[in-house]
Amino acid sequence: MYLSRTEERMYDGEFGETIQKSMEILVALGDIYGAEGMVDISSAQISGVSYKTIGDAGLEYLEDLSSRGARVKVTSTLNPAGLDLERWREMGFSEEFAERQIRIVDAYSSMDVMNTCTCTPYLIGNVPLRGSHIAWSESSAVSYANSVLGARTNREGGPGALAAAICGKTPEYGYHLDENRAATLVVDVECELSGSDYGALGHITGKMVGEGVPYFRFISKPEPDDLKTLGAAMASSGAVALYHVEGLTPEYMDADASGADDHVSIDAGDIAGARESLSTSTDEPDLVCLGCPHCSLGEIRRIASFLRNNEPGVEFWVCTSAAIKSAADRMGYTETIEAAGGMLVSDTCMVVAPVEELGYGVLGVDSAKAANYIPGMCGLEAVYDDWMNLLSRP
Repeated sequence: MYLSRTEERMYDGEFGETIQKSMEILVALGDIYGAEGMVDISSAQISGVSYKTIGDAGLEYLEDLSSRGARVKVTSTLNPAGLDLERWREMGFSEEFAERQIRIVDAYSSMDVMNTCTCTPYLIGNVPLRGSHIAWSESSAVSYANSVLGARTNREGGPGALAAAICGKTPEYGYHLDENRAATLVVDVECELSGSDYGALGHITGKMVGEGVPYFRFISKPEPDDLKTLGAAMASSGAVALYHVEGLTPEYMDADASGADDHVSIDAGDIAGARESLSTSTDEPDLVCLGCPHCSLGEIRRIASFLRNNEPGVEFWVCTSAAIKSAADRMGYTETIEAAGGMLVSDTCMVVAPVEELGYGVLGVDSAKAANYIPGMCGLEAVYDDWMNLLSRP
């Protein structure tokens, strides 16, 4: 790799050990993926936060970095933690888990990483400009940043994103380059979609395209929350980090759909089959979990509006960021949700929290990403449906 004079000094340790070690990680990644050099980044989004996923080894690594004075150079936000940092006792999580989880978040905070603990940082202020280079690691956020915002990031691992944040740089390869952002599969959607249909479509497409770049032609016009759902599903059933929507997303005209390798059509029967396949149980869920990725304020508003006239038949969580919850508190949405027997949960979600330790067996979800991950990561069954149907079950 070519390094500028300043980057060489960082690599040689002239700016301190933590920057040197971080630059070594970035150079190694660049060598592996054939990058010619580095680019400056405007923000980072860092995974590897839940104690459930990184354990004691991750905690020790972060506390060691923190003790050595590591600090990030760019706006950096955290992925969800393994519990609600304020209400974990009320939710039934153990003292032992909570103590380690809080230490993880504190270690990141001491490095100036914002302890926002959300998979939707673009909803709370980490909004990169079109064409800007970033280093994000949460798969659904990467998809949204690349596709809907037009920023440029690869799907970074947690250590790589943190190293990039500390150095303010990342290797220039993959989706940082124009030639890798062209469409590889055209998808004609031949039916109207709504709600969890977008997750089902993403589930189908991710399996088809793998690491490719799909280009969608819709009859219906998806809203931003639908695009969030679509991207999250493709990132979990495949490894999609970028997609285009004709007439909607910022780079669709540059995507060169005419040069795509393949062309497929998806109809209502395909969507129905995918919805059915995402459920691993025919039993009624004993907990419904909404908000994977984290709910927007608009989604919370719609849930609260529904609950004013409908009594849910099941215990439920609505997962979001602390910042969005604060707005929901002010709007009275939190009071409505919790008066109906639910809980507006911050900082975490059903995938990265140790929900399997709370006595539940079947989770109801409106997220294809959650349906993909719950059986493997939580050892629980999943029921997939639209959120209104899930909350209306007896």
